[in-house]
Amino acid sequence: MNQKTVILADGKFPEHEIPLRYLKEAERIVCCDGAAKALIGSGFEPFAIVGDCDSLTPEILEKYNEKIFRIDEQETNDLTKSVNWCVERGYKDLVILGATGKREDHTIGNISLLAEYAKLANVVMITDTGTIYPVLETTNFKSFPGQYVSVFSINPETEITSGGLKYPLIKRKLRNWWEATLNETTGDNFTLKFTGGPLIVFIKFD
Repeated sequence: MNQKTVILADGKFPEHEIPLRYLKEAERIVCCDGAAKALIGSGFEPFAIVGDCDSLTPEILEKYNEKIFRIDEQETNDLTKSVNWCVERGYKDLVILGATGKREDHTIGNISLLAEYAKLANVVMITDTGTIYPVLETTNFKSFPGQYVSVFSINPETEITSGGLKYPLIKRKLRNWWEATLNETTGDNFTLKFTGGPLIVFIKFD
């Protein structure tokens, strides 16, 4: 596993071995301020704590004062503030953890934001069940036979053609989020061909 910058959001703290391994092997951990208590309490040290800092305890504020970067504007959430903070400093190989699992509205919002983050950096979101990729152009993915895949289109006018999926997409426009969920791969890779995008692709671990 290559060392990357991990951004920890204030959702459910990772439990699966794969996201935990990213935390353990990260070159740096940039923590949304709401997740700082869980991160530190789990034995990890933040490289930076980013956000409006309204949820930090006095103890964390004092101990990590030099690592705290307060951004007060309210037009973006703390995850976006953290991504922008990383990009501005040249950290563009990003793994987002802890972005799902508490509130459904936060989960949906965070996943949708991947399409915006992908314009700025190489980014994926990893949960306790799988990996979520933002896809801006035709892409081939490694997989294994029977691996579960779900595809979501940000733009309902995007035509998608798949290769290597049990239920093929043939110049398909996805009008609703459920339409290309719960698919399966048939081999050791699959392809999504499209123009216009972007897509969000969820691939289950096993």
